[in-house]
Order: sequence, then structure tokens, then C-alpha cells
Amino acid sequence: MKELFSLYATFFRIGGLTFGGGLTMLPMLTHELVEKKDWVTEDELLDYYAVGQCTPGIIAVNTATFVGYKRKGVMGGIFATLGMISPSLIIISILAMFLNQWLSNVWVSHAVNGIKVVVCALMLNTIVTMAKKSIVSALSGAVAVIAFLLALFTPVPTVLIVIIAGVLGIILYKTGGLKV
Repeated sequence: MKELFSLYATFFRIGGLTFGGGLTMLPMLTHELVEKKDWVTEDELLDYYAVGQCTPGIIAVNTATFVGYKRKGVMGGIFATLGMISPSLIIISILAMFLNQWLSNVWVSHAVNGIKVVVCALMLNTIVTMAKKSIVSALSGAVAVIAFLLALFTPVPTVLIVIIAGVLGIILYKTGGLKV
């Protein structure tokens, strides 16, 4: 029971102290779960993160569920998930009461614009971190570039790009063209 509450408290702290969504949480998830708690390896976290990206729902919540499940089964997944979403529910409920009044304030508007810039920087940091671990050859780099260009310049749905990249990765691995 103690570890269930530890899962809840850890993910509550992560959910309450990171802003900008799942991509900006990766550095904190890595610090808390890999370096500090030693609950998962960095490779496991990146795998959970990648699967969380490909499955319906919020990346951070999916990742919390995977980590919680790994630690304590179904109950661990539930406690970690509740820990991750609780701060958002509390903060959103409070903000909803005052949002219209605050957004018309010039200072709040400028603060939100400043936060947007920082969120972009945190997302870029996450992309670089994941790229260093994921792009292991010229071939995987080519797949990454092609997927990026498809997502940026074509109307191809991103879920289809992810599926195609996954199938291509399996084919390349089976034929020896891609090493893990």
C-alpha cells in the first residue's frame, strides 16, 4: 500500500509541476522515475512514452499508467494515473471559475505568451533527447526525416505515419537493415 501512495504522490508532483503537456514532461519523468526512484530504465521510459504517443489519450497519463502497472499491477496503474490527472483536475476547476476575467488582463496575456515560448523550448529538448536514443543508424534517421516531412507537408494523418513507420521498422529489423 505504501508504494501505491508513493506512485500517486510522485505522479501528482509531476502532474502539478510540469506545464505544456506530455512532451514537456519527459525531462521530469526521466529525473523522477529513472534517476531518483529507479522505477524504470531510460529505455523503458522511452518505450512507454512512444507507446503512450501511439495510443489514444494523453501521453503523460498513458506513461504514468504503464509505469504504475509495471510497479504494482492494475492498482499501480490506477494510482499512478490518478496521481497524474489530479493536479490538472484541481487547477482546471479553479481556473474555469476565473478564466474569462483573467484573459482580458494584459499582464496575464503577456505571461501566457511567455509560457508558450518556454513550452516550445521544453518540447524541443524532449525531441532532441528522444532522437538521440531513437535514431541509431542512417536508415532510422532517414525514416525519421521522411516521417517528419510527411507530417509537416502532407495531409497524411499522423496515426497512419506512425503505423507505416512501425511496420517499416519491423520489416527493416527482420531483414537486418535496422539494429536495436
